[in-house]
Amino acid sequence: MTLSTPAATTSPSVDQAVERLAVASSSHTPCPPVRDLIGRDDVAAAYAVQSRLVARRIDDGARPVGRKIGLTSPAVQAQLGVDQPDFGVLLDDMAYSDGADLPVDAVLQPRVEAEVAFVLGADLDAEDLGIDDVRSAIEHVVPALEICGSRVAEWDISFGDTVADNASSGAYVLGPQRVPLAEVEPRAVRMTLRINDEEVSQGSGEACLGDPLLAVLWLARQVRELGSPLRAGEVVLAGALGPMRPLTIGDSVAADLTGLGRVAFTYAREEQQL
Repeated sequence: MTLSTPAATTSPSVDQAVERLAVASSSHTPCPPVRDLIGRDDVAAAYAVQSRLVARRIDDGARPVGRKIGLTSPAVQAQLGVDQPDFGVLLDDMAYSDGADLPVDAVLQPRVEAEVAFVLGADLDAEDLGIDDVRSAIEHVVPALEICGSRVAEWDISFGDTVADNASSGAYVLGPQRVPLAEVEPRAVRMTLRINDEEVSQGSGEACLGDPLLAVLWLARQVRELGSPLRAGEVVLAGALGPMRPLTIGDSVAADLTGLGRVAFTYAREEQQL
């Protein structure tokens, strides 16, 4: 599932950005931003770095299982100082079961956000994709928590930094509920996120590009143009419904999404990965 990009993936600046982020990941030590190497807004170069880093993970045995859409919520865009969505690749070792303990070293500088997730039952590879194509391709809808992580020190990111860093991917948790799309309207979903039983974030489906289905349509068009269309069986995290919040060791996290149910995990040291 590695993406084709128009950028020259062998350019010295891209090579250096790849190495900087790879070392940060392997050493679990945040690094300086990579915008000094690839620029703040060079989309092609940023996705070239992302593609190279994902390819390394796959070579090491990780398996692609879906995509994530980032920066869809105005609240999150404001938090991070960016103004457009991006996307990244989900790998199998990012997935944790509902109620699991997330190992403390699984995500660097973790921040959590609640999302609507979709599991596809059909490919989205047509030339003229529309919202009806997206609706018909969705097998079911699931409540999700994404634990975003940044290899960039103190989350000091531009758009180019987060794209290169696989859209600040870390880990994710899907709830046990599998709701047919006919039974829920994603844009009307209301979300409440709690950490240690304290409400820390609220939002709705409308905060996700106006409708999580529109976010999926945006993604489907983007990745098809890059030669890696969405396929049946993939998980799509559609983007935050409200502000993300930082985690500390021992935090108990739960989100309730109307019509979809609850999803939860604990940020702890114990291993309990799928």
